[in-house]
Amino acid sequence: MQKALHGISTHYSNVLTDARIAKQTGYDSLEILSSKLVRYLDNGGTTARLKEVVDGYGLSVGCVNALLEIERHQGEQKKTMLAEATRLTRAAAELNCPTVQILALNGIDDLPEEQVMDIITENVSAIATIGQEYGVRYQIEVIAFTKFRTLEQGLEVIRRVGKDNVGMVIDFWHLYASGSKPEDIARLDKNLIYGVHFCDGRLPKPGEPWDQMVLRNCMPGEGEIDIQAWVDAVKATGYDGMWSAELFSPNRWEYDLIEIATECRENMVKYMG
Repeated sequence: MQKALHGISTHYSNVLTDARIAKQTGYDSLEILSSKLVRYLDNGGTTARLKEVVDGYGLSVGCVNALLEIERHQGEQKKTMLAEATRLTRAAAELNCPTVQILALNGIDDLPEEQVMDIITENVSAIATIGQEYGVRYQIEVIAFTKFRTLEQGLEVIRRVGKDNVGMVIDFWHLYASGSKPEDIARLDKNLIYGVHFCDGRLPKPGEPWDQMVLRNCMPGEGEIDIQAWVDAVKATGYDGMWSAELFSPNRWEYDLIEIATECRENMVKYMG
């Protein structure tokens, strides 16, 4: 199993510095934030240079996270979404990165659920076709505060799309917050799990908004989730791929980045063994 430094854990760092931090603090791989990657490329960076640096540190790039708002389905918005998909997919291929994460936000939450599922299915199928050209696969992340939010919905889209380069990421907080339990994870086909986000948080209190900056502002083990039970559930599937230390914490983003990357890895090792 590979342990990856998630780019959100070092939120204010750039992608080259993330690579150095990952090397210094004992990770195997990187989950690169797409915003950092795009900023790097827009300001003169190249995938060739980034790959040279990552390879030089003895690391891999396990995932580019993420193509956002995959629910865009009309006119120019859809064209823009597919152009973004192509750019991230091409970059992933050039980095020898197998996986790009994709997720929907709130753009179609006003539509009936069946229409939401139809739109997501159509768009994921189109994205997956792009990936087939480049040899890249996609992990769906269901987002707890949207209408496309459950494990079951993600699996149904995979079934409907019917392509072999679409799977799921097991994000502890999003799945917990949308009602999944460890036993649901333990029953999954390991071949449908493309990544794991090792993270924690809590549900909003009555009347409290879905604000990730508040609800997820903790290290794994400090929130509501039974982290050990979720780790054991993933292991029960036989999955042996990448685990990504995802810390969505405005408090700890202000720590020294080496310190927080070390704490994230050590905390993950404590639960994973």
